[in-house]
Amino acid sequence: MQNLMILNVSIWVVIDIVAVAVLLYIIGNQLYLWYQGKKFATLLENKEFRQGMHVGQIIDLRDKDNFDAGHIMGARNIPYTQFKIMKESIRKDMPVYLYDQGKSLSTRIAVKLHKDGYKEIYLLKNGFEHWDGKIKGRK
Repeated sequence: MQNLMILNVSIWVVIDIVAVAVLLYIIGNQLYLWYQGKKFATLLENKEFRQGMHVGQIIDLRDKDNFDAGHIMGARNIPYTQFKIMKESIRKDMPVYLYDQGKSLSTRIAVKLHKDGYKEIYLLKNGFEHWDGKIKGRK
Protein backbone atom coordinates (compact mmCIF):
# COMPACT_ATOMS: atom_id res chain seq x y z
CA MET A 1 0.00 0.00 0.00
CA GLN A 2 2.80 2.41 0.90
CA ASN A 3 4.57 1.62 -2.40
CA LEU A 4 1.37 2.51 -4.26
CA MET A 5 1.16 5.86 -2.44
CA ILE A 6 4.80 6.63 -3.26
CA LEU A 7 4.17 5.74 -6.91
CA ASN A 8 1.08 7.96 -6.97
CA VAL A 9 3.02 10.91 -5.50
CA SER A 10 5.87 10.31 -7.96
CA ILE A 11 3.46 10.45 -10.89
CA TRP A 12 2.09 13.80 -9.69
CA VAL A 13 5.60 15.18 -9.27
CA VAL A 14 6.44 14.20 -12.86
CA ILE A 15 3.20 15.76 -14.12
CA ASP A 16 4.00 18.97 -12.24
CA ILE A 17 7.52 19.09 -13.68
CA VAL A 18 6.23 18.55 -17.23
CA ALA A 19 3.54 21.24 -16.77
CA VAL A 20 6.12 23.76 -15.52
CA ALA A 21 8.46 22.90 -18.42
CA VAL A 22 5.65 23.42 -20.97
CA LEU A 23 4.69 26.71 -19.35
CA LEU A 24 8.30 27.92 -19.38
CA TYR A 25 8.61 26.93 -23.06
CA ILE A 26 5.47 28.89 -23.98
CA ILE A 27 6.62 31.98 -22.06
CA GLY A 28 10.12 31.73 -23.54
CA ASN A 29 8.76 31.36 -27.06
CA GLN A 30 6.53 34.43 -26.65
CA LEU A 31 9.46 36.48 -25.32
CA TYR A 32 11.62 35.35 -28.24
CA LEU A 33 8.93 36.32 -30.76
CA TRP A 34 8.50 39.69 -29.07
CA TYR A 35 12.24 40.31 -29.26
CA GLN A 36 12.44 39.23 -32.91
CA GLY A 37 9.45 41.40 -33.77
CA LYS A 38 11.08 44.48 -32.26
CA LYS A 39 14.44 43.69 -33.87
CA PHE A 40 13.30 43.23 -37.48
CA ALA A 41 10.00 45.10 -37.69
CA THR A 42 8.09 47.97 -36.17
CA LEU A 43 5.10 47.00 -34.05
CA LEU A 44 2.14 49.30 -34.69
CA GLU A 45 -1.08 49.89 -32.82
CA ASN A 46 -4.27 49.91 -34.90
CA LYS A 47 -4.22 53.69 -35.41
CA GLU A 48 -0.58 53.75 -36.57
CA PHE A 49 -1.13 50.75 -38.83
CA ARG A 50 -4.19 52.42 -40.38
CA GLN A 51 -2.29 55.67 -41.01
CA GLY A 52 0.64 54.05 -42.81
CA MET A 53 -0.94 51.17 -44.66
CA HIS A 54 -2.10 53.37 -47.55
CA VAL A 55 1.49 53.79 -48.76
CA GLY A 56 2.47 50.13 -48.45
CA GLN A 57 1.50 46.56 -49.14
CA ILE A 58 -0.91 44.99 -46.65
CA ILE A 59 -0.37 41.25 -46.32
CA ASP A 60 -2.81 38.98 -44.48
CA LEU A 61 -1.00 35.80 -43.44
CA ARG A 62 -4.09 33.89 -42.29
CA ASP A 63 -5.53 30.99 -44.27
CA LYS A 64 -7.93 31.66 -47.17
CA ASP A 65 -11.09 30.77 -45.24
CA ASN A 66 -10.30 33.30 -42.49
CA PHE A 67 -9.34 35.89 -45.09
CA ASP A 68 -12.61 35.38 -46.98
CA ALA A 69 -14.57 35.65 -43.74
CA GLY A 70 -13.17 39.12 -43.15
CA HIS A 71 -9.94 41.04 -43.69
CA ILE A 72 -8.51 44.54 -43.50
CA MET A 73 -9.66 46.63 -46.43
CA GLY A 74 -6.95 46.65 -49.10
CA ALA A 75 -5.12 43.56 -47.84
CA ARG A 76 -4.11 40.67 -50.01
CA ASN A 77 -3.89 37.13 -48.80
CA ILE A 78 -0.58 35.31 -48.70
CA PRO A 79 -1.22 32.44 -46.28
CA TYR A 80 1.70 31.57 -44.03
CA THR A 81 1.73 28.02 -45.40
CA GLN A 82 2.20 29.30 -48.97
CA PHE A 83 4.56 32.15 -48.18
CA LYS A 84 7.68 30.62 -49.76
CA ILE A 85 5.86 30.23 -53.07
CA MET A 86 4.19 33.66 -53.10
CA LYS A 87 6.93 35.78 -51.49
CA GLU A 88 8.20 37.03 -54.85
CA SER A 89 4.99 39.04 -55.32
CA ILE A 90 5.95 41.34 -52.42
CA ARG A 91 7.86 44.42 -53.58
CA LYS A 92 11.06 45.39 -51.76
CA ASP A 93 10.75 49.07 -52.65
CA MET A 94 7.51 49.55 -50.70
CA PRO A 95 6.71 49.22 -46.99
CA VAL A 96 5.23 45.87 -45.98
CA TYR A 97 2.39 45.76 -43.44
CA LEU A 98 1.85 42.27 -42.04
CA TYR A 99 -0.86 40.81 -39.88
CA ASP A 100 -2.29 37.49 -38.82
CA GLN A 101 -4.76 36.52 -36.13
CA GLY A 102 -2.35 37.42 -33.33
CA LYS A 103 1.26 38.30 -34.00
CA SER A 104 3.42 35.17 -34.05
CA LEU A 105 3.14 34.33 -37.76
CA SER A 106 3.77 37.96 -38.70
CA THR A 107 6.92 37.99 -36.60
CA ARG A 108 8.26 34.85 -38.25
CA ILE A 109 7.61 36.27 -41.71
CA ALA A 110 9.18 39.62 -40.74
CA VAL A 111 12.40 37.81 -39.85
CA LYS A 112 12.40 36.02 -43.23
CA LEU A 113 11.68 39.23 -45.13
CA HIS A 114 14.43 41.08 -43.26
CA LYS A 115 16.93 38.35 -44.16
CA ASP A 116 15.86 38.73 -47.81
CA GLY A 117 16.60 42.46 -47.81
CA TYR A 118 13.24 44.07 -47.03
CA LYS A 119 13.75 47.25 -45.00
CA GLU A 120 10.36 48.69 -44.02
CA ILE A 121 8.39 45.98 -42.23
CA TYR A 122 5.47 46.76 -39.95
CA LEU A 123 3.42 44.39 -37.80
CA LEU A 124 -0.09 44.90 -36.48
CA LYS A 125 0.67 44.68 -32.78
CA ASN A 126 -2.44 42.87 -31.58
CA GLY A 127 -3.36 41.13 -34.83
CA PHE A 128 -6.60 41.00 -36.74
CA GLU A 129 -8.40 39.69 -33.69
CA HIS A 130 -8.30 43.22 -32.20
CA TRP A 131 -8.54 45.26 -35.42
CA ASP A 132 -11.03 48.12 -35.19
CA GLY A 133 -10.72 49.54 -38.71
CA LYS A 134 -12.58 48.86 -41.95
CA ILE A 135 -13.12 45.23 -42.82
CA LYS A 136 -14.05 43.65 -46.12
CA GLY A 137 -15.77 40.27 -46.19
CA ARG A 138 -18.46 38.48 -44.22
CA LYS A 139 -17.29 39.38 -40.73
